[in-house]
Amino acid sequence: MTVLQIAAVLIVLAGAFGAVNYLYLKLPSSIGILVVALLASLGVIGLDIILPGPAVSEAIRAEVVQWEFSDALLEGMLGLLLFAGALHVKLSDLREQWRVVFLMATIGVALSTVIVGVGFSWITGVPFLTALVFGALISPTDPVAVLGVLRSANLRRSLETKIAGESLFNDGVGYVVFLVLVGLAFPGDDHHGSGLADAATLFFQEALGGAVLGAVLGWLTFRVMRRIDDYSLEVLLTLGLVFGGYQLAVALHVSAPIMAVVAGLLIGDIGTKLGMSAETRDYVDAFWKLIDEILNAVLFLMIGVEVFAVTFSMDAAVTGALSIALALAARLAAVAVPVLLLRPFRDFSPGVIPIMTWGGLKGGISVALALSLPDGDWKPLILTCTYVVVIFSIIVQGLTVGRLATRMGREPDLV
Repeated sequence: MTVLQIAAVLIVLAGAFGAVNYLYLKLPSSIGILVVALLASLGVIGLDIILPGPAVSEAIRAEVVQWEFSDALLEGMLGLLLFAGALHVKLSDLREQWRVVFLMATIGVALSTVIVGVGFSWITGVPFLTALVFGALISPTDPVAVLGVLRSANLRRSLETKIAGESLFNDGVGYVVFLVLVGLAFPGDDHHGSGLADAATLFFQEALGGAVLGAVLGWLTFRVMRRIDDYSLEVLLTLGLVFGGYQLAVALHVSAPIMAVVAGLLIGDIGTKLGMSAETRDYVDAFWKLIDEILNAVLFLMIGVEVFAVTFSMDAAVTGALSIALALAARLAAVAVPVLLLRPFRDFSPGVIPIMTWGGLKGGISVALALSLPDGDWKPLILTCTYVVVIFSIIVQGLTVGRLATRMGREPDLV
């Protein structure tokens, strides 16, 4: 299938599954599409087991593999989704919460990676560095899923900013940590160095370089938009910023996700206040909300259909269930430790730790990173466990975190 044919199939299926969810399941849109896609995929696999004849699931699996989910997300959709999410986070709000956001996106990601890595290695016997790679790919939360679910919870702005900011930045940091650990665990499989010095250099080059590039490109785009009063052209400029900036970041070997977040924060705050008319702000906001919703629907559809690329067995299912507990424990540490470190200097509402722990939804980036791993003995197990954790996170946590946030978010939010 060509790229255009694949895109057409995805759009048609996303629309059809979305309609089924809207008419019958009535779940939140993205989660509903994922559930319908997963049920349809499992139904096809089940029919192949029951009925004799040509295996339809094998034919579908061959097509799904051609979709190259990892490349489609990491090199295309992710930049658009992160930019769209960052547009709606104000720098003034983020400045007030920068300490907790910074600690959760750095120390939190590191803690989560180590806890999952140690636990996964102990449970499965996977080599420690390889287990750390699994810890790195399962640590990032999905900002689109998190914000989409919590949007209806009417949280106080301070708590919403912490959740949004941490989700946006830990995606970028987690991706950089993943690249570093892959270079250490699989030397010779990519262009990255395998020594500790090379790993440290890579981390700072990717993280700092991505932030600087995002700030520079965002500022240049803002300066151009300030001289223009044409909403269609200004929308086009933001789209060009994401596509062009993302590809430039990849070419320069700096973090493209961090570039997209920083550029989105700058355009969403300074750009909307000083570089756009009221009409342009409305069109830019509406355009990126629509992009966000469409890509989110397609992404969750692809996650549901990726079950065809996963190899399940009883042992892998048990390990996947244990990985869920491991990921939740690691997420608790990633949230609680930064909060406890800052608690002597500021007050937090009682609901911060449970809401941010249960609301740390895993998503498409974890599946994409697992699929991008070099082929090896442990890749099928890592992919299966990643998929189990992501499905549990989106469906179970995603459908309950809104009620938890609404109930506990009513406590006085002191930060």
